[in-house]
Amino acid sequence: MDTFFIAHGAVNVVVDETVPVRSFLQSWKSDTMQETPKAILIVSGHWDTDAPTVNLVHGTNDTIHDFNGFPEFFYQLKYPAPGAPHVAQRVKDLLDTAGFGPVKEDKARGLDHGAWIPLKLMYPDANIPVCELSVQTGKSAEYHYKLGSALAPLRDEGVLIIGSGHVTHNLKDRGPNDGPTPKWASDFDTWVKDSLLNGRYDEVNNCEKVQGYKMNHPKPDHLFPLHVALGAAGNGAKATLIHHSWTDSVISYASYRFTAAQ
Repeated sequence: MDTFFIAHGAVNVVVDETVPVRSFLQSWKSDTMQETPKAILIVSGHWDTDAPTVNLVHGTNDTIHDFNGFPEFFYQLKYPAPGAPHVAQRVKDLLDTAGFGPVKEDKARGLDHGAWIPLKLMYPDANIPVCELSVQTGKSAEYHYKLGSALAPLRDEGVLIIGSGHVTHNLKDRGPNDGPTPKWASDFDTWVKDSLLNGRYDEVNNCEKVQGYKMNHPKPDHLFPLHVALGAAGNGAKATLIHHSWTDSVISYASYRFTAAQ
């Protein structure tokens, strides 16, 4: 299985046809990935913990409405995907063996909107088991790359690994959708693209040193899922840009596919 970094957007993406990423996610099964995974492991920028944590859910995942200020309709949306306790246990074993433990488990937590929003568009039937893994913003980008590397065996077991976040994520400085993208956002987005497409992964894993990093990521929770997905693709993986658009002037929806070396 290839691994992916997907921009998830706000909850309005589910219904707002003017948001370009919506049609990209809706065409996922026809245009991006025809093979149906046995299970999905998704790493969301909306679950930040001190130690790696998986939601080990038996039964159906709850839908977490972790957003504010939207019409009541959005709080009624559900994504009742089954849990993937076997994947959660496998993630724990792999990460514990690789020295990232002790990995914690949460048997009550469902899927936050960084997980269920894209999945609701990609796999609307909600019939594929889903497990979520947290990020640790107290750690580094390189830490998350190595964490992803430890999860690489899951690809051969039919598990689709998705990082869900954004390449740029400064909500404080948002502007109109049709407004110009400021240089600090476009420069960082271009740097990520050029570094990934040209295989400069060491630079990506040291992104904290790059000019504009803190401006684009006051908190790195939405960028670290990219590093997990990249690491999980294995050494020598090839990056492909599979979608690119902007909203709010400063929010990049750049999404990437990582194909393992043959």
